[in-house]
Amino acid sequence: MRAANDLEVWPGSPAPLGAHWDGTGTNFALWSAGAQAVDLCLFDHDGTEHRHRLQENTHQVWHGRVSGIGPGQRYGYRVHGGYDPGSGLRYNPAKLLVDPYTRAVDGDLTLHPSLFGHPGDAVDSGTPETSDSAPYVPRGVVVHDPFPWDGDTAPRIPWTDTVIYEVHVRGATMRHPDVPPALRGTYAGLAHPAFVEHLQSLGVTAMELLPVHHFVSEPHLLRRGLTNYWGYNTLGYFAPHAAYSASGSGGRQVTEFKAMVKALHAAGIEVVLDVVYNHTAEGDHAGPTLSFKGIDNRGYYRLDGANPARYTDYTGCGNTLDVRRPQVLALLMDSLRYWVTEMHVDGFRFDLAAALARSFHDVDRLSAFFDVIHQDPVVSQVKLIAEPWDVGEGGYQVGNFPPLWTEWNGLYRDTVRDVWSGAHVGVRDLAYRLTGSSDLYRSDGRRPFASVNFVTAHDGFPMRDLVTYEHKRNEANGEDNRDGESHNRNWNCGVEGPTDDPAVIELRARQVRNMLATLLLSTGVPMLTAGDELGRTQGGNNNAYCQDNDISWIDWDDVDGDLMAFVARLVRIRRDSPVLRQVAFFDGHEIPGTGGTRDLAWFAPGGGQLTTAEWFDTDLQTIGMYLDGRGIRHRDEFGHPVHDESYLVWLNAGPDAVEVTLPGAPWSDGYEFVVSTEYPTGAPPRPTVVAPGPIELPSRTVWLLRVLRKP
Repeated sequence: MRAANDLEVWPGSPAPLGAHWDGTGTNFALWSAGAQAVDLCLFDHDGTEHRHRLQENTHQVWHGRVSGIGPGQRYGYRVHGGYDPGSGLRYNPAKLLVDPYTRAVDGDLTLHPSLFGHPGDAVDSGTPETSDSAPYVPRGVVVHDPFPWDGDTAPRIPWTDTVIYEVHVRGATMRHPDVPPALRGTYAGLAHPAFVEHLQSLGVTAMELLPVHHFVSEPHLLRRGLTNYWGYNTLGYFAPHAAYSASGSGGRQVTEFKAMVKALHAAGIEVVLDVVYNHTAEGDHAGPTLSFKGIDNRGYYRLDGANPARYTDYTGCGNTLDVRRPQVLALLMDSLRYWVTEMHVDGFRFDLAAALARSFHDVDRLSAFFDVIHQDPVVSQVKLIAEPWDVGEGGYQVGNFPPLWTEWNGLYRDTVRDVWSGAHVGVRDLAYRLTGSSDLYRSDGRRPFASVNFVTAHDGFPMRDLVTYEHKRNEANGEDNRDGESHNRNWNCGVEGPTDDPAVIELRARQVRNMLATLLLSTGVPMLTAGDELGRTQGGNNNAYCQDNDISWIDWDDVDGDLMAFVARLVRIRRDSPVLRQVAFFDGHEIPGTGGTRDLAWFAPGGGQLTTAEWFDTDLQTIGMYLDGRGIRHRDEFGHPVHDESYLVWLNAGPDAVEVTLPGAPWSDGYEFVVSTEYPTGAPPRPTVVAPGPIELPSRTVWLLRVLRKP
């Protein structure tokens, strides 16, 4: 490769955007509608910078081809133009900018005054800060990676068969004793057989990775000596996060990521990315100038119409990307297509997706973002999951996303937590959540799998802490315990924090099993949070976004083997039981030829079907859910009717044992215990077959009973 200071910049091409090597040189192309000039900055291995003015501007794209420059070259841009925050202009050539289209990022962000476009605290000053930021910011990397994808086959797991496992790349293996130390906390660590075998033994079908687009830490965290752990602070939408690479940051992180995907596919596991297209790492008007802000602030961000020096913030993170603009929308779509076609990922979970749907103020279900995704031949074919809310007015949109989309069902989470924490929410709401939330998803033609059911996620208490703490313990975050949700819909089982009381310990373990059983027996798509199946704790921290340490990492030396067996048992039962994975919503109608049973029926403790009064009774804490496997309304791939076992699920969330009556004919001639949350692994040691009639259902217990019928 020729020396960066001995180069000639040829005109090149305005497309594609980014840096692309053609075998003998690299074409660089950067969109900026308002720039007056653009310098391409090439860096030697010792950090020496060489600036080259791009002479060509075609349709607002600045471009040039540099012969002799190839893979591994570090680069950035300096963009010249007006600096007038009051007009939304923040061009500042003193700031080295990361290419939004770079395929890899090298180098760390170091806190320094030069990161900011304004001098000191004068955030609205018309005079820019002029010290050079290059020594303190990352660079892009030219990448060429002809990865050997031969033999890779996407699992393409149907939604109805999907079990999602939400996991952090670093936290998953940092303390795993069977993963080599050099691979812990990396893409290669996730692909290691020790971790893959855990996923397979658990039975999950998809890993949903917390953000892996290259991100940096916010200045306020760096000032406190902390870092952004979760990763919701994106700098590069095409670049896998370099710190998760065991192979280095000079482009090899791309290869390592691809190898991880290929290994997981070989194990039958899909890879879903949590993506943050709603805001960037540059924060608000006082935030750093790292990329978009200096390339074209007015073009990339939604500015306050009354004061363009400020940003419209629907995200709570300081800024909102303006997907109403064609170039920004193109950036998002180019990124999504890249991760599907080049990196072979199987889907996306969109953080604060309601912010992407906003047209002017209201959340618009028919916004351009959805239109473009729906017609895209690549992106429309993978799994699409919305976090259906943002922090703006009217931003809570659970149930309002269009077909093709599934949603994190926040109402499911709230209802299940309320039920098992002792709140009297009543039967009606719980029934909707257990059966796919037809009240949210049926009206527009979506199916039960539109509901991604979850009880915990990365944001909040893990399952063990949900039954151990009623009050958050976030002091380590450095915000005087003010951060994080204060109302967690939880119950500590009578004692705050860890205890040696065996009765409390047993009750807490049962409550965890109750919530996991509820989740895995519900219609819809279950999502497990990594470590919940092992009994992971965060010590009461319910907002561990900045804790890259033992608070967040899975402790593989402190594993609840019984709980792991319990979850694996339920996942296996779910996988083998189509009646628990319904494609269509239940309709409650009688099934012909069965003597009067229904595909779905609800029973009160006395043995009769719920009356209208009981349906709306908020004090009723014990219900039976009958699922008839002869009433499944979809067919298999060969057009044959699908038949399954029938089940009776009993849930008693109350503090006292309740005598319940198991219904007899025509519903059943007997019952076989399959799962009982009384027992650590869910496998009942008692005689497993019982006759219809009265039986005592213990307090705070879930039963799964298989229906037996005489020949």
